[in-house]
Amino acid sequence: MSDRKPLRVGMVGYAFMGAAHSHAWRTAPRFFDLPLQPELSAVAGRNAEGVRAAAGKYGWDSVETDWRRLIERDDIDLIDICTPGNTHAEIAIAALEAGKHVLCEKPLANSVEEAELMTAAADSAAARGVYSMCGFSYRRTPALALAKRMVDAGRLGQIRHVRAQYLQDWLSDANAPLTWRLDKEKSGSGSLGDIGAHSIDAAQWITGRRITGVSALLETFVKERPVGGDFVGLGGHGATGEDVELGPVTVDDAAIFSARFEAGAADGGASDGSAPDGSASDGGPIGVFEATRFALGRKNAMRLELNGTKGSLAFDFEEMNSLSFYDAAQEPDAGFRRIQVTEPEHPYTGNWWPVGHGLGYEHVFTHQVVDFVNAISEGRQPSPSFAEALQVQKVLAAVEASATDDSRWQKVQP
Repeated sequence: MSDRKPLRVGMVGYAFMGAAHSHAWRTAPRFFDLPLQPELSAVAGRNAEGVRAAAGKYGWDSVETDWRRLIERDDIDLIDICTPGNTHAEIAIAALEAGKHVLCEKPLANSVEEAELMTAAADSAAARGVYSMCGFSYRRTPALALAKRMVDAGRLGQIRHVRAQYLQDWLSDANAPLTWRLDKEKSGSGSLGDIGAHSIDAAQWITGRRITGVSALLETFVKERPVGGDFVGLGGHGATGEDVELGPVTVDDAAIFSARFEAGAADGGASDGSAPDGSASDGGPIGVFEATRFALGRKNAMRLELNGTKGSLAFDFEEMNSLSFYDAAQEPDAGFRRIQVTEPEHPYTGNWWPVGHGLGYEHVFTHQVVDFVNAISEGRQPSPSFAEALQVQKVLAAVEASATDDSRWQKVQP
């Protein structure tokens, strides 16, 4: 038994994200020296049989069939929200007002208005020592965290271009069944919010610049899908035939937009526009973003490339343990070189395996837990905060507004 003070977790939702979060809460204290000891106290879900099965499989001590019971319990310190976006605001606000820390999956909400209410509740709770964080887990990929470190150190100089893609193919089969992710009322948006939000957050976080305006195009390739059935992957799922009931797809299948980032100091200075040497600020990078779940052959290609005045960085999550770097001064004729991000000095990696032994998707959630627990123990606001997630929500809203107005340039709400 650990002599550390327990951090008793109650999780709402137990499907895909619930499995990933459960693994992270169990694993984090076994590989990292945490100041608090996470305990998997209770998991909540509406289906009694399903939530009991999940509790047994993932190692939760007890179950609830109403998330409100989790918040009422005195033996719960933190609420982990792994449910569809239309439920985030109600659960998070209630939990924060009850004095529970909150980890909420992304995107933060289904609208800017909901995200603003959540951020206000988070700010109020933080003043009482109750903290919240949004689960943009890709920030905890060691290679992307290294990219952030290199940009902050000025290795790329003044950022000029940002290219971000998130490519998947799991909806390419038109017979894939209609799920909650294809229902705008529940999910808020399709590829834009589901995966594009990760690209937006990563680009803003690594560059230290907010997106200020966008011009966008959204497309829904398959307008109707079979109702019912379980999704198992491309091919061999769904139903066909004249008797199959079809329901409308009310979200985007693909999103494309160009973006302008806010101005900042040239050559790696502060992103508030004030260069250390007093030089003029740049005009802000330009960016291109793409998110789709119809790119056949691409399973989870979350890509990001930055081009600056001194160098470039490129990353692809399908090769998540490496980062490509081009240094214009040292290697003008050599092109990109590959950094294997498995050294002990690289972010997070020193707590895992010997050099050269790569990490996987599940590790980013473990790193998320580590960062959140450390922030709670130290009494500081973790990142990404709800305020940072609200900024992403504002970009999502601007993209949708632009796409419904013939791709007209749309300013992001300040």
